[in-house]
Amino acid sequence: MNNAVLYLLTVLIWGSTWIAINYQLGDVAPEASVTYRFLLASGVLFVYCLIRKLPMKMTGIQHIRLALFGMTLFGLNYFLLYQAQQHINSALACIGFSTLLLFNIINARIWYKTPITGQVVLGGGIGLIGIIVLFWPQIDSLSMSDMTLYGLVLCLIGTASASTGNMLSIRNQNDNMPVVQSNAWGMLYGTIFMAFMTIVQGKTFTFDWSVPYVSSLVFLSIFGSVIAFGCYLSLMTKIGPHKTSYANILFPAVAVAISTVVEGFEWNAYTVAGFVAIMAGNFVVLAKPKKKKSEEDEKLVTNQLATD
Repeated sequence: MNNAVLYLLTVLIWGSTWIAINYQLGDVAPEASVTYRFLLASGVLFVYCLIRKLPMKMTGIQHIRLALFGMTLFGLNYFLLYQAQQHINSALACIGFSTLLLFNIINARIWYKTPITGQVVLGGGIGLIGIIVLFWPQIDSLSMSDMTLYGLVLCLIGTASASTGNMLSIRNQNDNMPVVQSNAWGMLYGTIFMAFMTIVQGKTFTFDWSVPYVSSLVFLSIFGSVIAFGCYLSLMTKIGPHKTSYANILFPAVAVAISTVVEGFEWNAYTVAGFVAIMAGNFVVLAKPKKKKSEEDEKLVTNQLATD
């Protein structure tokens, strides 16, 4: 797949997972649902690798790195975000997680000396403003109590954990560790972490056999995890963490668009303004920078000036 297709798939799939997650909330503990999600996703990837006869053997050091990758991106990230949403609404959580773009910009600079371009900063800034405007009605009515601030801090720590997982994925790919096998092991380690946290909290592994729960679980596992994470993490290496991370700002806008059709969401001035800003930011981030004049062109200009 080319980069445009990978990016589009990531945005469209993750934009639709917001609807699917609604069907996961109920009698089953959220941590248990995440455990089921990545257990199924890792199982599918292991079966795929077995059928394709892809090498699964990793060294001890590689397993340590994969465990850290899995725990940060598929474990601690989700655990903290679910904990955060017990104290803040989904709008504030969405804004908090959208700062992944900023975390990735900073971490890419620290980890890989990646330059911070004005184009990405400008586009990301426009996009973040768009997210805030999009959800402003919910934010404006929010009481900024101590527990709200606590929830926001948890959300930001979870986002920082996700960014660390992104950086580890880039490191793994740069060291020739294949994406599919790495994701299989990483999701398995993430599953173990989430299962451990579920048990530690004294929650039980109940299951809901209803069609909405099972179908949404399958969708989140296959599309939201296997396919979307595969596309996203591949893009991290192909176009860099800065541009790839903008998908995390764009897919909430897609979620709103889907909600309009599925749930009858009513648009207002904030929705329109936020949506336009998010799309504008996406355009700025992904637009190809203007090519600098070649040396020959510069010489021609210099010679022309000298002649004049």
